[in-house]
Amino acid sequence: MMIQTKIQIEPEDYEFIKKAYRKLRYRSLSEYVRDALAAKIKSDRKVLREKRRIAAMTMLDGTHHENVFESIEGEDFEKR
Repeated sequence: MMIQTKIQIEPEDYEFIKKAYRKLRYRSLSEYVRDALAAKIKSDRKVLREKRRIAAMTMLDGTHHENVFESIEGEDFEKR
């Protein structure tokens, strides 16, 4: 479901969109703006996902975790 909203853009950008949206085969200005907004959101989500990944990696790097393979193949493996 679409949400109606008002946005503010620079006059130069508006003039460009007004002149170019038909040449770029968009049906309306709003379709062009929706596609541009979707592309920006996709890019921003990718950036945030990368930042969360880096934060998780640094958090894991600082903690000591046991080596699971050593515990499986340890000296007392036959006793278990």
